[in-house]
Amino acid sequence: MPSSSPPEPKPVNEEVLSRSTQLMEIAKSAALAVRDPLLQAFRSDMAVDYKVDLHDIVTIHDKRAEATIRTFILKHEPNSAIMGEEGGQTGNGEIQWYVDPIDGTANFARGLAFWCVSIAAVIEGEVVAGAIYDPVADLMFAADLKASYLNGAPLHSRSTGEETRATLITGYPVSRDFRVDGRDVALANLGELVETFSTVRRPGSAALSVAHVAAGWADAAAGFGVNAWDVAAATLILKNAGGRYEPLTLGKVAEGSADFLCPGYIATGEGANYPTLARVANSISERRIAKIAGRRSDSAAHA
Repeated sequence: MPSSSPPEPKPVNEEVLSRSTQLMEIAKSAALAVRDPLLQAFRSDMAVDYKVDLHDIVTIHDKRAEATIRTFILKHEPNSAIMGEEGGQTGNGEIQWYVDPIDGTANFARGLAFWCVSIAAVIEGEVVAGAIYDPVADLMFAADLKASYLNGAPLHSRSTGEETRATLITGYPVSRDFRVDGRDVALANLGELVETFSTVRRPGSAALSVAHVAAGWADAAAGFGVNAWDVAAATLILKNAGGRYEPLTLGKVAEGSADFLCPGYIATGEGANYPTLARVANSISERRIAKIAGRRSDSAAHA
């Protein structure tokens, strides 16, 4: 919930901050532009399609919402390039946007009320503004370079200090993790988290999960297969709310890559100290890095 004692404002050049705030407002308005059609479609009889496999659902509503958001952004900020989950990269402007029209499509398609619209603006590799909108609950999480907000009020994270009393949100493991890590290893990792944390939940939207950590409604979130459009806005919202976002490369991107480009993450609220989560998550990342390095070594040896 909004905090009565938000974090200290960051020292930001006024011109830069003003630009950031303007882009945040565009992101918020773009998300609101798809609110009504998405709510009308939610819990209706809708057709679904699949992308990579039967676990990767897409609907016509994802595509229509992304087109609406793209049109809105380009109208209000022509100097834009947009990377959308459904439509890929379009435009070549200075401001790079990352758009997930429905993060949590499987929930949306089935009628589970945990999905959102996620939009972020990036300039020179830095997330400068973002919005995550939950249409069902009418919750607008947003951030500029100064602070984070929930429905316009300052937002501040808070977490239970001990992991044995904490609530963790994670999608791990999914079938992809079984293939990559091995079923026994993945289940053992999950088992350790279930045994350690007071509560473990799998709600199904990375963006909204991290936003809930930023709001103090969950203590931690972790993921091992996210894309930039899932988490770009969430990284800024969480950090400005006083939380911590730790990226994991998983061997997929170079060390030192921007947080939002990394496919893995640990997100915690202020006050969290969760050594088991850190150890399990880093172990998953290190194993995957080693596995990829081994494949590259084998390929080089047979070249």
